[in-house]
Amino acid sequence: MFTKQADKIRVAVLYGGCSVEHEVSLQSAANVIQYLDQNRFDIVPIGIDKKGNWFLGQDVFKKSLENNKVMQLPEINATWFTPEWIGKTALQSLPAETLPATPSTSSSTQQFDVVFPVVHGTSCEDGTLQGLLELAGIPYVGCGVLSSAIGMDKDISKRLAINAGIKVAPYLVIKHGQWLHHPSHFIETVSKDLAYPVFVKPANTGSSVGITKVKSRADLTAAIDIAFQFDTKVLVEKALSVMELEVAVLESLETNDDPIVSVVGEIVPKHEFYSYDAKYVDEHGAELHIPAPLLDAVTRQAQETAKKLFHILECEGMARVDLFFDKDNKEIVFNEINTIPGFTQISMYPKLMCASGMSYSDLLTHLVQLAIKRHKNKSKLLRNYG
Repeated sequence: MFTKQADKIRVAVLYGGCSVEHEVSLQSAANVIQYLDQNRFDIVPIGIDKKGNWFLGQDVFKKSLENNKVMQLPEINATWFTPEWIGKTALQSLPAETLPATPSTSSSTQQFDVVFPVVHGTSCEDGTLQGLLELAGIPYVGCGVLSSAIGMDKDISKRLAINAGIKVAPYLVIKHGQWLHHPSHFIETVSKDLAYPVFVKPANTGSSVGITKVKSRADLTAAIDIAFQFDTKVLVEKALSVMELEVAVLESLETNDDPIVSVVGEIVPKHEFYSYDAKYVDEHGAELHIPAPLLDAVTRQAQETAKKLFHILECEGMARVDLFFDKDNKEIVFNEINTIPGFTQISMYPKLMCASGMSYSDLLTHLVQLAIKRHKNKSKLLRNYG
């Protein structure tokens, strides 16, 4: 299992996780594993179940896909793994039928050259996992701790966008303790300052989990209660008349070059809005238009806004920037940013990059190369003073 070909880069693909986007992660990982160039990379899947247990190997991944969740150790003949070993030296032997006590340290070769996190949501995409990988001292694909945390929190990312002069839809933030103490105050404020319809959403989830479109005051309380099932901070955001746009941004391998910005895509939901069901359950839940039917000036504005947000939010590697085109005011409006965008068969990030001239396989290779480059640059920093 751990025998590595000398001329290949070993990539550990992390999937699953302890978030409500666990199942989406499995589909993303399946695509990443399929399209990683096997002439250049050794691929080792590592699954994280919903209890936070880590399991390693192709057999675990196959079973997880079949059952739409990372299978737990008693359910399968799995090789147990611990995140403490991510940055340790290679295991010389690891029988699948036994639990290892400690990893072997007789070799100076790391188990993995790069970690490719294909996990979404809290404790996966919000800087938590990235912090673990930083402590392990191993290269990893995607944004670092700071930008991951900023990108996951819709409130904080919007505040930074506003500070940079980028428009966002008017919104209100509610903390759980505040809601329990004085719900009527927030109901009045929403009705007065935002008016209906509004979107109620958890501040720190993706894939539209926990989001409700509310058309009247009578439905607001229930929607806020639903959102608080997924986070302790909730946004109530004014619903605008918009086109939903997405732009893929990819860091360049050349240090002084601007990031690569894709063509602009449009999502046309067939549901009330682009909900979790529209994204992943209903295969006809949305139409994707690539490129989006926009005037050239609007397209350029969307691309420039996406690039600006990539820099403002300190992104590295990749990000998918979700924007609105406000039909009433004819303006580009920032919605949110995804620092580990979906890589499923229907996901926009790889589709947008492909439409911009970069194949799925080349995209993944580029991301691995970026991870190695960043790690080399950071390893040159001094860790001692005086």
